[in-house]
Amino acid sequence: MHILIVEDDRELAASLKAMMEASIGVADIFDTVADAESALLAFKFDLAIIDRHLLDGDGLSLLPTLRQLRPRPATLILTALDDPADIVAALDKGADEYISKPFEPMELIARARAVLRRYNLDETGCTQFGNLSFDLINRSAMVEGSIMNTPRRELAILEALIRRAGRVVQRDNLEASVYGLDDELGSNVIDSHVSRLRRRLREAKCNVTIRTIRGIGYMMVQE
Repeated sequence: MHILIVEDDRELAASLKAMMEASIGVADIFDTVADAESALLAFKFDLAIIDRHLLDGDGLSLLPTLRQLRPRPATLILTALDDPADIVAALDKGADEYISKPFEPMELIARARAVLRRYNLDETGCTQFGNLSFDLINRSAMVEGSIMNTPRRELAILEALIRRAGRVVQRDNLEASVYGLDDELGSNVIDSHVSRLRRRLREAKCNVTIRTIRGIGYMMVQE
């Protein structure tokens, strides 16, 4: 999953990024409304975590843009403003969750997972292809009920592919699911991840593999 963090406190933003990447997915940080809006229009995000008091305005001004996106990212407002009127205003404008600062990290993660779960067709947050299943909320892959020990980058690739199983995932879309916008990528880094992931699937006796569509990307198929 790809997460947008809109926060102008650098220390808190870095903490949020580390927290999200350890528990949910790759995250990118922006500290202004303008930069966040540009990112939303250019890239696909699954979750947006937005502060209100930003350098160039109120984070709530991003909600109309978020409502127009298809698919629309789940949206969580994270702010020091805790007046009931502020909470109602945010929810009325389209926010899915509202958490006041200071906050408990475990609560933030739990609420982020809950709001993401609402955006999955399967209420359990799981999707399956062949004998491979993926828990989108707890971020774990299983083959016939046995958990695969999968590093974070490979797990992100697996998630992106199983969510579009049977369809081609273009290389740039796959890179966006795995790496932040500021990460520098080698020319064959995705190929290396996919190669290792194929080996893990074989070793787990999975009846699913990853096919290379030369010059375009990859596709998850059943063998």
